[in-house]
Amino acid sequence: MSRYLYRLAHWCFRHRWATVSAWVAAVIAAVVIAGASGGKTTDALTIPGTQAQQAISVLEQKLPAASGVTTQVVFADEGGTVTASAHKAGIKATLKDLRELPQVVSVSDPFTAGTVSPDKQVALATVTYGTAAAGDVKAATVDGLKTAAADAQHAGLQVEFSGSVYPKAAAVNSETVGMIVALIVLVLTFGSFLAGGLPLVTAIVGVVISMMGVTIVSSFTDIASASTAVATMLGLSCAIDYALFILSRTRTNMMAGHSPQEAIGRAAGTAGSSIVFAALSVMIALCGLSVVGIPFLTVMGLTAAATVGLALLVALTLLPALLGLAGHRAARFSRLPLLRRARPATETAVRAPAKLAGTRYASWVVRHRTPVLVLGTIMLGLMALPVSKLDLGLPGADARPTSDTSRVAYDLTTEHFGAGYNGTLTVVAQDVTRTAQAQQVSATLAKMDGVVSSNVGAVTNGIAVISVVPTTGPNDSATAHLVHTIRDDSSAIAAATGAHILVGGQTATDIDVSAKLSEALPVFLATVVVLAFLLLTFAFRTILVPLKSILGFLLSAGAALGAQVAVFQWGWGKDLLGIAPTQTLSFLPVILLAIMFGLSSDYEIFVVSRIKEYFTRTGDARQAAIAGTGLSARVVSAAALIMAAIFASFLFSDDPMTKSIGFSFAVGVLVDAFVVRLTLVPAVMALVGKRIWYHPRWYARLVPDPDIEGERLEAELADEHRPEMTPVG
Repeated sequence: MSRYLYRLAHWCFRHRWATVSAWVAAVIAAVVIAGASGGKTTDALTIPGTQAQQAISVLEQKLPAASGVTTQVVFADEGGTVTASAHKAGIKATLKDLRELPQVVSVSDPFTAGTVSPDKQVALATVTYGTAAAGDVKAATVDGLKTAAADAQHAGLQVEFSGSVYPKAAAVNSETVGMIVALIVLVLTFGSFLAGGLPLVTAIVGVVISMMGVTIVSSFTDIASASTAVATMLGLSCAIDYALFILSRTRTNMMAGHSPQEAIGRAAGTAGSSIVFAALSVMIALCGLSVVGIPFLTVMGLTAAATVGLALLVALTLLPALLGLAGHRAARFSRLPLLRRARPATETAVRAPAKLAGTRYASWVVRHRTPVLVLGTIMLGLMALPVSKLDLGLPGADARPTSDTSRVAYDLTTEHFGAGYNGTLTVVAQDVTRTAQAQQVSATLAKMDGVVSSNVGAVTNGIAVISVVPTTGPNDSATAHLVHTIRDDSSAIAAATGAHILVGGQTATDIDVSAKLSEALPVFLATVVVLAFLLLTFAFRTILVPLKSILGFLLSAGAALGAQVAVFQWGWGKDLLGIAPTQTLSFLPVILLAIMFGLSSDYEIFVVSRIKEYFTRTGDARQAAIAGTGLSARVVSAAALIMAAIFASFLFSDDPMTKSIGFSFAVGVLVDAFVVRLTLVPAVMALVGKRIWYHPRWYARLVPDPDIEGERLEAELADEHRPEMTPVG
């Protein structure tokens, strides 16, 4: 592989204009085709195999108007009553305006629907749209909600909104924030604006093509909107990281006296081999999301995996071409005072690597390897302890800031109606032909423990829609117990009434998703670990290194999830982050495990390949751990800081789910890079010694050596450049 990558980089360097032109043409073509395709992502998520999804399907067939997304409008006058004539007139006028908005199919009247609180201080109206996806509701319709509220507000009422359509969390352009931080880190690392900017250029090219590809594919099939966010985040991060590693090795080679072409060729043959296996590890982990059995997660994983694959191609082809255009300028340093410090560090890495700060740190770790290993493991274990209290769900309005209109609406509803009104269950009764039959089912449900009320909403086309209000909120475990109880009693209800019921609605959907993800988590983790173990075993030709990598990943992921539980479930530091304690996002552990496994494999390969490179030359395992870690520390640190910055930028969002994702990923990356890969890994490898590289003889005979550290390439190049000896005599 190293020889092939060496030749590929040489070809792209020599044919730099053709290579750059090809990538520019690909960007233009992708943009044009995407624009013509008219594709767009969707917020409509299907969860096959769950009863909540079955209920949605029945409603779509028999009563489409009841299957659309909704907005709940809360009218309040806590100093008076909403039934006062002036207030009632204002509400009626607002309801009239709401019914006239595009895409609105129905608006409930609180005075006829019985959704006025017992103290008459709050009234609830529900706006239903003719689409099953919140993202398909037009901006004009969303804007019209606030305009329609003006009549009630002028009458002296407080008007708040909740639901999936409005309000939406303010969008945070995390990519821009992350790229700015990335540029700063890259420029400081390389001491050059030109060198620091090259990884960003390649990353942008890869991400633009990937996102246009998503748009094109979405014109043929459904792709969740969340897929683009994850793919963009990973595409930028991985593309920058891969270019960073190759560019760093190229500049080192150039300072060692190689020509730009030879420098990039050798860098591609050594660091390039590492990023190939690193990218494959990430892609395997992302493709592993397919085993969960939830379509939107499968699409998310495959989309992100394709983006990472494209980032790899860009780093191996476009970067050598751009370096060909830059020539010797790629190795120059800026004269600005702040950037001058990069030159001594780079020269030290070439001429005296033992003096590097990273080498000195690695030397300290190796000297104190046993206490470092014990204390580091205990620290990460303690961070992971809160995972035992993991409570999966989909955080709702109760997790938003108290100033958010959906949070205000949630609190008003809870105070004046009860928490259950925020998580009404939609029971779909099939084989119902008479209103009396539907009323019998409703009466049976109303008698169950944990039910406040049960009301028949509609009877048509052989089904009845019944709204069941629990006594507890949507994220309460008692509500989940109620859902399971109703389903368990469905046979008895069918025997007594002849109606076959399905429990659906947003609350039941959230409960079903969380349950399905909890069941799939062990299978997913086992699948990803086995596949990645096989890949890493092939890459390093040893069993102990992959096992060490997997254990390190479990520590990193456990620490990240534990920190998430402590902060977002228990509320540690809630005032600092502006959050309210709530459940852990149900699909966060799965996504975190997939992405963290891939990224931890990245850092593992980057560090360990350097260690193996030194060990192959010297046979000194302990010194190899020091030298390899020292040479990797600067570039791995830069890569981790860039990735953590991109993840941490999500903390600026108002959406608690987005915040929890950004926080967990940022903690995971920092812990994995600095604690596990740059601290525990050299400690373990120094402690185990040469045995870390053991593999059976039969394995060496049967499995080809990918030469990930470029040993054979370096030997071949040394032979090619060795002067021929003229025989004497």
